[in-house]
Amino acid sequence: MAEAADLPADATTARWFDNHCHLEPGPAGAAAVARAAEAGVDRLIDVGTDLDRSRQAIATARALEGVAATAGVHPHDASDGIEGIEALLAEPEVVAVGECGLDYHYDHSPRDVQRNVFAAQIGLAHAHDLPLVIHTREAWDDTFVILDREGTPRRTVFHCFTGGPGEQSEALARGAVISFSGIVTFKGATELHEAARTCPLDRMHVETDAPYLAPVPHRGKPNEPAWVAHVGARMAELQGLPVAVVAESTWHNADRFFAPAA
Repeated sequence: MAEAADLPADATTARWFDNHCHLEPGPAGAAAVARAAEAGVDRLIDVGTDLDRSRQAIATARALEGVAATAGVHPHDASDGIEGIEALLAEPEVVAVGECGLDYHYDHSPRDVQRNVFAAQIGLAHAHDLPLVIHTREAWDDTFVILDREGTPRRTVFHCFTGGPGEQSEALARGAVISFSGIVTFKGATELHEAARTCPLDRMHVETDAPYLAPVPHRGKPNEPAWVAHVGARMAELQGLPVAVVAESTWHNADRFFAPAA
């Protein structure tokens, strides 16, 4: 949990929205959601990364209050294609397409396949008027080229943002929002800190990406949705704002972003 001693007082009393995490199915996921609720996290998005994982996320969202799901194919799994994903978008628990995008750091799928699968999922977001959740790593230029070619969906988020002010400006210019993870608490993430200082408050989300990227002071442990307050507290510090303002703003930003289309 988010220990009170590690956080400002207003971080422990605020409500939070973890807009991107990966819950284990079954009792372990339910326990993580319960711990998050105790820490003031009353909304979570369980993010799909392939067909099976998307189905699991939907099942978890059906079972647990405050949890919604996404359906999509991560660039690591792009070689498997997106067959079956579109059918899942009709499920009421699904609030977005993704995570999808490009990852040129690991190249677990060939880059041309990644690009094609990313473009196809942009098309699904347009066709179903759903938000798009983007993962991009060491692939900024191609990410923006594909978005410009296919058209950036009206609700697009760059999850676990790792860029600097320049990449943030390009994303914001396309109407996207920026989601900050535990990386923003890392001392060496200086370019990310520069971006975080200038991100407009109404275009900002916070996330854990649990079980990955645990924030300081929990770095090196399996991450928890309960720890999203550490991300929000660091964002507040960088922006010179009260933590309560960041908590409430990011909660409403995510609530509007993932709400069903009118």
